[in-house]
Amino acid sequence: MDETGHTFRARLGTTWAPVGQVRVLKRLSRRREISSVVLLTAPRGRERPKVFARHFVGAVHDKEVIAALRYFHRRLGRPLVIIWDRLQAHRSKAVRAWLQRHSKDVLVEWLPPYAPDLNPEEGCNGVVKEALLNATPPAISDLMRLARREFRALQHRPDVLRSFFEHAGLDV
Repeated sequence: MDETGHTFRARLGTTWAPVGQVRVLKRLSRRREISSVVLLTAPRGRERPKVFARHFVGAVHDKEVIAALRYFHRRLGRPLVIIWDRLQAHRSKAVRAWLQRHSKDVLVEWLPPYAPDLNPEEGCNGVVKEALLNATPPAISDLMRLARREFRALQHRPDVLRSFFEHAGLDV
């Protein structure tokens, strides 16, 4: 499980400009417009890996983390083993209290500090960010719709999802 942000800010990408002229990209916003909390499930047996995402306006705080955990647990209908980075929202008092109350349903394993290469879900974020690189949505609702669409599209690419586990050194 991991989080990622989507914004209207101009992102670096390949573009064209007349010879000798630098292309100037103007920022529409300086802040994160929406955030996605994403769960990538490891396949069990012949089961395919799955991607679940919750999208929120603004940044991710403890309230959004708890809402996402509830949603993921309901959707999967079984206990969760969450592999997490050390984002402050994951370590907040509210999240720790929620995890303690739900200790029979949710177990947390912590990644070492700053180890995105060990988190298979980072691959999902990368694919979605690349797909949205040249997107120019006119409103926050459109940006959220595009992010939701791209995460859903990943659901139909089990070979790509498996490759994220392999990249992290996990045998699934």
